[in-house]
Amino acid sequence: MMSHLDLSGCKKRKRGETVFKFKTFGQRGYPAEFNGSFLQNVRELLEFGQVETHLSGAMTSWSFQLEVFRHPSLHVLLFVIEEPIELSFHHHCQHCQYIGWGHHMICNKKYHFLLPSKNTIPACLSHDNTNSMCKSNLIGLQGHTMHGVFHSNGFGHLLCINGLETGSDLAGYQIMEFWDRLCAGLGARKVSFKDTSQKKGMDLRLLHAVAYGKPWFGRWDYVFGRGSFGINLDMYESAVKALQNVPLCLLAHHLDARKNDILILLSRYQILSGHSLITLGDLFNFMLELTLEVPKDSSTTYSSQYPGLILSDTSCRWSPKRVEMAIRVVIQALKRAELRWVSRQEVRDAARAYIGDTGLLDFVLKSLGNHIVGKYFVRRCLNPVTKVLEYCLEDISNEFPKQEEFLMVTNEAKLKPHQKVTWVQLMKDIISLYKNVLVEQKEMTSAEGLGTISVASRIILDTKYFFKEYGGEFGSKSVVNKSKLYCAVVWSTCDGGALSLVKVATPYECFILENNATFDELKVEVQKTFREIYLGLRNFIAESVTGFNLKGTDLVFEMVRPGGKITFEGIEGQREIVNSGIYEGLTSNFVVDCGCGTKYDDGERMVCCDICDVWQHTRCVQIPNSEEIPNIFLCKTCEQDILHFPSIP
Repeated sequence: MMSHLDLSGCKKRKRGETVFKFKTFGQRGYPAEFNGSFLQNVRELLEFGQVETHLSGAMTSWSFQLEVFRHPSLHVLLFVIEEPIELSFHHHCQHCQYIGWGHHMICNKKYHFLLPSKNTIPACLSHDNTNSMCKSNLIGLQGHTMHGVFHSNGFGHLLCINGLETGSDLAGYQIMEFWDRLCAGLGARKVSFKDTSQKKGMDLRLLHAVAYGKPWFGRWDYVFGRGSFGINLDMYESAVKALQNVPLCLLAHHLDARKNDILILLSRYQILSGHSLITLGDLFNFMLELTLEVPKDSSTTYSSQYPGLILSDTSCRWSPKRVEMAIRVVIQALKRAELRWVSRQEVRDAARAYIGDTGLLDFVLKSLGNHIVGKYFVRRCLNPVTKVLEYCLEDISNEFPKQEEFLMVTNEAKLKPHQKVTWVQLMKDIISLYKNVLVEQKEMTSAEGLGTISVASRIILDTKYFFKEYGGEFGSKSVVNKSKLYCAVVWSTCDGGALSLVKVATPYECFILENNATFDELKVEVQKTFREIYLGLRNFIAESVTGFNLKGTDLVFEMVRPGGKITFEGIEGQREIVNSGIYEGLTSNFVVDCGCGTKYDDGERMVCCDICDVWQHTRCVQIPNSEEIPNIFLCKTCEQDILHFPSIP
């Protein structure tokens, strides 16, 4: 059935048009069984779609109307656009190049899956062919709610998701769950994503790496794919661990007087947590988890369940009166030190003149570290030289001028301002901690144990490419009265009449065969399928099966068990497109040799030497992103060679 788009409000467009459930669309069995290879599954899905005209020029398009909510009514549209290689502006896929899949063969078709936004839908409704935006078609527009693309062999790329903050009716996690379900249902192999997502100016790949040890997309099992500027997996994992394990006591020790707000922040969330926050990872994790509990109503506050933090500790066996007395004694001992750092043993010895219970003193000293008591902040850290715990008292009365003298001594104490938090304050604190500790930490770079923060943060920010392996080629169910077989091909190139076997095999494809199918019948299907998928195999001729000496009339499942894997060897035949090549990666004289160790195009801004034609990152050769690339550029090697040229008399 053909249609013309009528997207007013994404309401039901035509009487009788099928409306699918957004929350289950893409699951096996809904709307299709999804029981074959990726390409078979896509075609099966498209049978349920509505063919659209005037959407993407000469490209075939389909639409699906999806119901998100019934009451109140909310529908979204999913578009699927088939992009044949003949209509593609670029035969090579830069997304494959950047993630490290440049060795993959170019496919004959791509399939774009789009959830248009309120801004991108109107741009494609015009039937006026003179409209420049219409000419670029829906694929080329920016700002979709979701845009993902698959090659016909099942490898894909998530190009963008835009949630509530961009005006979408869908939250980011809803979009990701939909995308993840779609990938799994279709039987995708691997899907990559370039993570540049931000929230309130914070890079989520850094924020979530510190809080959870993985990016936000790690919730859906996306893992490290490829780093820019020479970053590898070991460097990335080490950077994440280094940031997560930064001790808060060491951090508090090296923050200068201008960062009193951070010290107060540390104490506030120590109190709110009800348990000891030891590392930077603990603090960020607690704060981000708290965002799920604190009401977003700016007038509503979240109160700690532990107003008397010390006394709420299950290991506290002393009465509130005795604990209060011990706290007063410790504070007085620290006050006599006149704001200098003193060792734990020195404080303990001074307090023992008034408190004979050493167990009580040890408990109080352990609990007071990096907490606010009255108008003082009790700082505790490990001396990097002596490796001894030290304490220091800091007056913060300017920050809390009306603070009562002691506030953490009884469970009955009235909640003070720093023992409760609003959504606005929480977000302000997260941004402040992110900015002052992870991004702008110049005053701490010389401190032992903290100098790695800047380096580790930079490594994580330079890691943008992640991927998920779905393994779709082996994930389909069994079929009644038929059996499955997985086939790949190794092909040979024609070079001056001689055959030279290239030891590069395609991924396996799923074939569903009758139980009495012969190898001649299988060979026909293999040739047809691989010719249909890959540009370089349009004339592929299958000749033999690796490891088997068989006849064409032999039954397949007498030689190979159902579900097994075999490889066909053959010849490429006459190539239709020679100049562009048959692999996703460019094979031109594009040479990268940067000082950071990068030997490939990683998608970052580069400059080429005008003498040796070698490319390097502009950042690595000290050209700021705010400056244009110079008209003439010489790398250091060529510059030095010129300096050594003999002078002309």
